[in-house]
Amino acid sequence: MKVAITGSSGQIGRRLVPTLAADGHEVIRLVRRTPRRADEHRWDPQHRRIDPALLSDVDAVVHLAGVGVADHRWNARHKGAVLESRVDGTATVSQALADAAAADPTRDRVLLSGSAVGWYGDTGDRVVDESAPPGEDFLARVCVAWEAATAPAVDADVRVATLRTGLVLGSGGLLARMLPLFRLGLGGRLGSGRQYMPWISLTDEVDAIRFLLTAPVSGPVNLSAPTPVTNAEFTAALGRVVHRPAVLPVPGAALRVVLGEFARVGVLAGQRAVPGALTAAGFSFTHRDLEAALRAEVRQG
Repeated sequence: MKVAITGSSGQIGRRLVPTLAADGHEVIRLVRRTPRRADEHRWDPQHRRIDPALLSDVDAVVHLAGVGVADHRWNARHKGAVLESRVDGTATVSQALADAAAADPTRDRVLLSGSAVGWYGDTGDRVVDESAPPGEDFLARVCVAWEAATAPAVDADVRVATLRTGLVLGSGGLLARMLPLFRLGLGGRLGSGRQYMPWISLTDEVDAIRFLLTAPVSGPVNLSAPTPVTNAEFTAALGRVVHRPAVLPVPGAALRVVLGEFARVGVLAGQRAVPGALTAAGFSFTHRDLEAALRAEVRQG
């Protein structure tokens, strides 16, 4: 297949691009800066501009780009950037794929578009699959708008799957921020520790995307392991992996002071999400056990 990828410099994209190339696919990267390599092509999602020729002959787009949710303390400006980067980027590739489909309706196309388990809001200990309704907090509203921006591709009969990804265990993201503290013996649960963390190994995240390129799955897909755990269970497992105690909890009040609104929505809230669509489609997880996944990904990182 010829596959276009946005967000190729993120932790998922950095693993996905060489993996797809090794699978024999032709991969092109859509970048916002001046291209530096033959496989890079510029697009301008902020202004919803992309050369129509870029996607005219692609079979699939894996759309992962977006401003990092936790890159800065939340304020109106950062929240606006988080929302707009997702909606604008998704609308841009969706319309381009729709235009390509109109020009050549004989080619089967697929859009795998990023989303997040934050769609569900804080679900407590209630198990949720893809049929659950959206939450009402800021991240949930972002996910609703993000997924809705795929409408042009859906309407053009492009197969669209929205990737509701959980905490990805890899060399970047939250795990990378936690590891130095845990290796110093300074780790512990966050708040009560009762909030659920729907996790997935980076290996399974990439393998799920590879699977969805050809599996006849559309609509929302939870990219999370079948065994979500609480924050207390997660931090205890990470402590065991690095051979350090994880007994220094961070009070919720302190998190709210440091992180503001993000603490309530993104750290102290959780989703007990399970991968209903992936399981039904026959996807096989490499890592179903958290501790084994942490050991594998920490070793690779």
